[in-house]
Amino acid sequence: MTTPSLTELLTNPSCMEDYDPNAMSVSQAKSYIRQYLQAVSHTETLPIHDSLGRVIASAVVSPHNVPNHHNSAMDGYAFKHADGINQLHIMGTAFAGKPFSGEVFTGQCVKVMTGAVIPLGADTVVMQERVTVKDGQLHILELPKQGANIRLAGEDITLGQTVLSEGHLIRPADLGLLASLGIPTVSVYRRLKVAFFSTGDELVSVGKPLAEGQIYDSNRYTLYGMLIRLGVEVSDLGAIPDDPQLLEQTLLKAASENDVVITSGGVSVGEADHMKTLLAKHGEVLFWKINMKPGRPLAYGKLHTNHHTAHYFGLPGNPVATMVTFYQFVRDALLHMMGATVKPFPTFKVTCTAPIKKAQGRTEFQRGLLFESGGDWQVKPLPNQSSGVLSSMSFANCFIVLGEEIGHLEAGETVSVQLFEGVI
Repeated sequence: MTTPSLTELLTNPSCMEDYDPNAMSVSQAKSYIRQYLQAVSHTETLPIHDSLGRVIASAVVSPHNVPNHHNSAMDGYAFKHADGINQLHIMGTAFAGKPFSGEVFTGQCVKVMTGAVIPLGADTVVMQERVTVKDGQLHILELPKQGANIRLAGEDITLGQTVLSEGHLIRPADLGLLASLGIPTVSVYRRLKVAFFSTGDELVSVGKPLAEGQIYDSNRYTLYGMLIRLGVEVSDLGAIPDDPQLLEQTLLKAASENDVVITSGGVSVGEADHMKTLLAKHGEVLFWKINMKPGRPLAYGKLHTNHHTAHYFGLPGNPVATMVTFYQFVRDALLHMMGATVKPFPTFKVTCTAPIKKAQGRTEFQRGLLFESGGDWQVKPLPNQSSGVLSSMSFANCFIVLGEEIGHLEAGETVSVQLFEGVI
């Protein structure tokens, strides 16, 4: 079945099975968003030093074996296993980077250092703690298995093997892997450009005094941190008051210069807000009621300017709801647009130490503190789960994920958790 355009979906919701903008599950919303995403196509070649956090655009194939020769896994002596525990004459020493030039024959051995090339003729290494040496003669106290303590050529990576696939997000270990292959540069997708701003007359930037009824704009800072950790190119456009002309100017500027535009606030379903009018005027934007807590209102769509289209995410204004919806919806979408292979959050089953009150029919992401006790991992829900209590995101270290089918829970029951650390 062909996926309908956003315009078709807006004008005729029945064109897509199970589409209901007023009752959308978390999994359904993720699925719908994914259908309208496109990954960036432009690439650049970077030195491996500069490639951390970037997405590989072309598979990396090994130009040789790793290791490229049979080598000793420890300090010891290389010999022919067929000699058994006979006394062996020590012919010389092989160092890492300085091989022994001769060949090992029957009754002979060569002292080898860790990483040294195994001399021709030898097939086993005995560790130095299992031998005695006197007058240049070696006596093996305990015969190892044939081939023991030798790292074979190609044991780690073979010539022609794909070591990093297209879509792989480069991590610190990958830098060392590329270096071990002698590869100085790597082809990566260009950085995704993301602009974001907050909306609301009540918002005040940090450093300015608060008037009655005003609050400091925290969402821009949490969004900035989450985006930076993803490795995208960010543009912070500030806190924009509820002025239609200023909102329109900011929205169009963001859409004309970026791949993605993210706003916080002003997208609550049923809310009489300038943003909804502007989004309808300049694009196709879907407004959903997500069956989740926190983060019920969510908007996704596309914004059009001259010769450019940007994806749009409208997040709720409550600070915790902003973060939850970002992690559950926006993060995966951005990774997909970056060209990365998107992997699901690792989810763990642990014991919950306190009862939880919850209504069935919606997914909840409660903040919890995961800890170890007596060798078992447990999680404690934080006492205040309000979507406006941003401190809970600093005090917690995980989400307690409670699916739609789950209702009230008693202490001691098993729950699923998503760790904050290691998200990317």
